[in-house]
Amino acid sequence: MLLLLGLAGSLLAQRAPDNVMIYDGEGLSYQPCEPSIAISLKDTDIMVAGSILDNVHRSTDGGWTWKTDTLTSRYGVFGDPCVVAAPNGDFYYLHLSNPDGTGWESDALLDRIVVQRGKRQGRSWNKGYGMGLNDKKDQDKEWASVSDDGHSMVTCWTQFDKYGSPEAADSTVILCSTSNRKAKKWSDPVRVNRLAGDCLDGDLTVEGAVPDFGPDGQIYVAWAHADTIWMDRSLDGGVTWLERDLKVAQISGGWDQKIRGLGRSNGMPVTRVDRSYGPHRGRIYVNWTDDRNGEDDQDVWLCYSDDGGNNWTAPIRVNDDPAGAQQFFTWMAVDNVTGHVHIVFYDRRAAAARYPDPRMRPSWRTDVYVATSTDGGETWKNLEVSEKYFEPTGKGFFGDYNNISAHDGRVRPIWTRNDGGVLSIWTAFMDGYE
Repeated sequence: MLLLLGLAGSLLAQRAPDNVMIYDGEGLSYQPCEPSIAISLKDTDIMVAGSILDNVHRSTDGGWTWKTDTLTSRYGVFGDPCVVAAPNGDFYYLHLSNPDGTGWESDALLDRIVVQRGKRQGRSWNKGYGMGLNDKKDQDKEWASVSDDGHSMVTCWTQFDKYGSPEAADSTVILCSTSNRKAKKWSDPVRVNRLAGDCLDGDLTVEGAVPDFGPDGQIYVAWAHADTIWMDRSLDGGVTWLERDLKVAQISGGWDQKIRGLGRSNGMPVTRVDRSYGPHRGRIYVNWTDDRNGEDDQDVWLCYSDDGGNNWTAPIRVNDDPAGAQQFFTWMAVDNVTGHVHIVFYDRRAAAARYPDPRMRPSWRTDVYVATSTDGGETWKNLEVSEKYFEPTGKGFFGDYNNISAHDGRVRPIWTRNDGGVLSIWTAFMDGYE
């Protein structure tokens, strides 16, 4: 009997988690992508997600069913959704601006970063407040974090002098701004990077600013520029930053990566800090993808620092498949109760196993995996979380990222599928799969 029970448990652990479609883009002019998700820190049955262009999704039963509404703000809504949770049960939804409502036809597009607070566990949203307004410069690629006590927020992003400009005089910088829990008044943005980038939205552009708070209120943020990941930190709530940036790791081939079947893809870094009371409290993790193992062999990487970012481990390979497959669009969450680290990514190991030569593969089968580490990032368990694969068409905008949220043992990845050009947003139920 014990043997049979053990075998049953082993089979259950190998089965892919249940999947739920959050939103279907069939017939929509703007296809949903770039999903972001946050689990309530007060009631883990409540979850809020966002997706392009202006969708807000909410679940009250742990993610089994979802209600989708259109988010509106006084400054418009134009993608790059970022949803984060606060300890008191509130949510924050950050996005890009579209104040005239005319999109790329207006010079006012991307004139600021917008944040909306969802009170009552995300049931109602205010009209939005802005940060970073700076003449005709473009504010893009934002992310945010909330402190442990819920009293402080930080948002970091890339400012373009002029998006897409080839002029040498136009540059990009990383800006950070802070606010209190009301998220209405934001500090004057502070430039945190020493080396500026160009405005071409490629490897030489500084991008990937994902900030996080440390357990004692420290702020850390990493970004990519050329073939290097840099980090800066603030120990006084975002008022002052280091004079010289800290080098985290090389990102081989840069963050602008070529993935077969996609119009574009990136391996930008994600920064997270362990705020649990476990053995790795205060550890800073940075996660990214690159092709250091060869063309058509992008892998998922992680390194960590235990001394505030001064020194870093060598890169640790997160995906556990043989060489030769592409892994891409990574994102990371650290459970601040358990201290476990979870990383979601697209994976093509099944296609590579069947067709070792990339040139001979008849399709680009894409699955979704989550890798979990319970020992501070040293070792990883890979789990296929998508119940069925998809094959990207290479047409249309597929987005620049996916996302994952974890709290108190509850883990929810979120990703985009592409089925014949129709995009949809999905999640998986990973409870008990750690």
